[in-house]
Amino acid sequence: MAKKEHVSETQATQLLKANKVAFTEHPYEYLEHGGAMHSAEVLGLDPFTVVKTLVMQDQDAKPLLVLMHGNRKVSTKNLARQIGAKSVEPCAPEVANRHSGYLVGGTSPFGTRRTMPVYIEETILALPRIAINGGRRGFLVQLDPQVCVQLLGAKPVRCALAE
Repeated sequence: MAKKEHVSETQATQLLKANKVAFTEHPYEYLEHGGAMHSAEVLGLDPFTVVKTLVMQDQDAKPLLVLMHGNRKVSTKNLARQIGAKSVEPCAPEVANRHSGYLVGGTSPFGTRRTMPVYIEETILALPRIAINGGRRGFLVQLDPQVCVQLLGAKPVRCALAE
C-alpha cells in the first residue's frame, strides 16, 4: 500500500491528541454532496460505521449536533420528542458553518467553535470503531465511539430511519 499522506492538523485532531485519544487518519477525495456513502465507498468502509455529524437546531434556533450512521436519516420528530424539544430541523449550511466553525461536508463534532449538546444514535455506541469527520472535507478519523460520550458528553438517542 502507498505511504499514507500526511494530513495537517485540524481543531478536531488537536483536541483528540490533547486528550490522548487513539485514532487513525483517512484522507479521501472529497465529492460535493457525496456524503458519508461516498466516503465509505472510497475508503472501503461499511456506511453503517461511517458517522455523519449533522448541525441541527430546535424551535428556538438553539444549535445541537446529531451523530448518525452514514446510511441512515434522522427522524427529527423522534429526536425532538427524546430531547424535550417542540421541533428539530437541520440548520442552513451557512448557519451550520457559523455554529461549528467547520464547512458543511467537513464538520467534526470535535473542536467545534461553540459548545453544543451532542446526541448520538444509540446503535453507534455498540460498534467497535467508527469513522467520523476529522475537521476537513475529505478527511475521516477512525476511533472508538465511546470517545464521543467521554469527550463530548454525547447523549444516546434512537432516531434513525433507513435511507
